[in-house]
Amino acid sequence: MQFKNLTMSFGMQTIFENVNLNLPENEKIGIVGVNGAGKTTLFKLILGLEYPDSGKIITKNGYRIDWLPQVLSDDVDSMDITVLEYLMQGRPIERLNKELQSYYDALANPNCNQSELFLKIEKTQKQLDYWDSYNAENTLFKIIHGVKINDDMLLKELKKLSGGQKSKVAFARLLYSNPEIILLDEPTNHLDEDSKNYIINYLKDYKGTVLVISHDVEFLDQVTTKTLFIDKRTKSFNFYDGNYSKFLKVQTEREKNMLRQAEIQQQEENKLRDIINKYATSSGKRKRMAQDREKKLAKLLENKIEVINPNKKVDFSIEVNRESNTIPLEVKNLCFKYDKESENDVIHNLSFRLEKGEKFLVVGENGVGKSTLLKLIAGVLKPDYGNIQLGNKTDLGYYAQELELLDSAKTILENLRNSNYNERQIRSILARFLFFGDDVYKNVGVLSPGEKSRVALAKLSISGANLLLLDEPTNHLDPDTQSLIAEVFKNYAGTMVVVSHNTEFVDNLGIERTLILPTGEISYYNREIVEHYKTLNSGRGR
Repeated sequence: MQFKNLTMSFGMQTIFENVNLNLPENEKIGIVGVNGAGKTTLFKLILGLEYPDSGKIITKNGYRIDWLPQVLSDDVDSMDITVLEYLMQGRPIERLNKELQSYYDALANPNCNQSELFLKIEKTQKQLDYWDSYNAENTLFKIIHGVKINDDMLLKELKKLSGGQKSKVAFARLLYSNPEIILLDEPTNHLDEDSKNYIINYLKDYKGTVLVISHDVEFLDQVTTKTLFIDKRTKSFNFYDGNYSKFLKVQTEREKNMLRQAEIQQQEENKLRDIINKYATSSGKRKRMAQDREKKLAKLLENKIEVINPNKKVDFSIEVNRESNTIPLEVKNLCFKYDKESENDVIHNLSFRLEKGEKFLVVGENGVGKSTLLKLIAGVLKPDYGNIQLGNKTDLGYYAQELELLDSAKTILENLRNSNYNERQIRSILARFLFFGDDVYKNVGVLSPGEKSRVALAKLSISGANLLLLDEPTNHLDPDTQSLIAEVFKNYAGTMVVVSHNTEFVDNLGIERTLILPTGEISYYNREIVEHYKTLNSGRGR
């Protein structure tokens, strides 16, 4: 794959500029860079989902590219097919067999063009050989077993799966489709430990090219052989031999050297400015000296090294506008199912109530109703039976797992418009979430999932809510931001219901009780319970 004079921008902001780079074949390449550097944008350019301002991406003729995005599209919800049917469509074997049979049938016609038909038969047979049609079913079921898709899930309609289940199924289909180039965007967001180990070994043996974006250092170190760094500061790409840890050592030393050079430049700039200020209004020799220093200063500023502030991190708190009642939330005999004709409820006869200030954790395997419960409490879904009662002083704030409450057609600023805050105040709040200057005028639809997460957190921070519903809030966020929001939510004075299998995050929240779905059992917090479901789950469920 070749990037030739590649330039991409959104509005007035340049993402990368005049990039020229050749990526070697059959390598496993980690794509790294800070949030907003353009990692997901690069994938969309490779796939033709976005178009560069100038330049182009060149791949070999006939090479097939497929990807696993961070957030799956809703297209699968419109498919009235089972998981097994969806997986089998990963290879066009059924279509090719039908074509082959039609050519053989046509040969029975004495007026047919036999030469043309035999060429078509030969071409189709080569395609079937490429797809290994005789062994394809065994290959598929090995993948199904490896990523732990059980028989019940295989026979389910695709649209009835939870978010985490859809992600796992999409990953299995991607592996089965066997493209020459695979693009993976945060793939371990939806992998349990056993599935993750299977995928690591699968990718190590994979004969094509893999490009992977991930915050999972362990995954990158085990899978990748090269590292592509997208430098947000210089709008350029840097290519390194070795995995992420090797890259980090080289990059850390490079940054130290650049910081030393920047300090020397700053000292020189200060000296030049002192001389210019001192002699600017003089005459004769001193004036010529000031003019000479002005030229040197202009040249220095033209080549000045921009240093990224290592302390530039998300910084926020969530204040409650008022105290809630003693019981801010009570759920009684709650029942809900997506398929109204089905006999099985997603949530069945669930009852619990929360006390003011309580931190309440919801865990369970994928598809048991964790995200559904939060959507019911938030009013996004309506229960089939039972009651959800919010106290008359309960103010609700909701962080949705797939960030669907954000309006993708509006800018970051418009998504935070609130009658209690003027534009200057909102811009100040957004700066705490690392959105500066013209960043706030970006449409949310063009943001990376990590940036969207920060917008959603910013929106939550000004809600004044005294009851927070948090559905996998650490997905898409880098480790530093995960640690920071854990501290924010730990110090939050209101009541909280959180769905998460991130043990490091959950441990810091001060969880008191845990609801286990689908049984509805409630127990005191135990880290081992979270570890258990972390092993079972993808970390993303309905």
